[in-house]
Amino acid sequence: MNIKFGSPATIKSYVRRGGRLTPAQRKALVDYWPLYGIDFAPSQVGLDAITSDFEGLKLEIGFGSGEALVSMAKEDPECLYLGIEVHESGVGRCLNSIHANAIDNVRVIKHDAIEVMQQMLPAQSLDRVFLFFPDPWHKKRHNKRRIVNQRFRDLLARLLKPGACLHLTTDWRDYAEHMAAEMLADSRFENLGDENGYAGRPAYRPATRFENRGLKLGHSVWDLVFENISPGTNPV
Repeated sequence: MNIKFGSPATIKSYVRRGGRLTPAQRKALVDYWPLYGIDFAPSQVGLDAITSDFEGLKLEIGFGSGEALVSMAKEDPECLYLGIEVHESGVGRCLNSIHANAIDNVRVIKHDAIEVMQQMLPAQSLDRVFLFFPDPWHKKRHNKRRIVNQRFRDLLARLLKPGACLHLTTDWRDYAEHMAAEMLADSRFENLGDENGYAGRPAYRPATRFENRGLKLGHSVWDLVFENISPGTNPV
């Protein structure tokens, strides 16, 4: 597949997959989206009304099928979990899981995460951000598509509350090293891991089926946790 890159502002960290929706996924998008979905809008969503009954707001970027998102939300009912995913099949599966688990502290947005962060979320609104197993874009010519970069760090510094954390996870060593280098070089974030930027898996992060398959094949997994120590007011 030939991938064409535009200007830096238009480079995406994902490629939309066509894929067929199962009948269950299609039904979930119709029946459950009004209950748990938030439509993208190029303006700040009224999060005060959405989060008023919760102690905090936690964001997962690229939640896949929603396995980790739903698991964490079940164990942390005092906080609202917001998930962003571009692939309809994953959104459908997540909506079904939310409904099946009868939890009301998850909301999902089906859109580009960077645009959501830039346009919909107010400053200092997030208590934690999760980025689990993002596409590593391991070919050198595709490295520019990696989501962890200067723009991403600027957004996090604005959106995370002071003292709130970013949690990154990958099973690609090269991408772990890339993410560690990006975050360690930014004085707005404090490393909560070892000198190389790596931390043990926090108890709140579930080991998903995807991860367990990789571990059985001998793959390693790296967690990185960084705390926002900036005032969170820099413009993006």
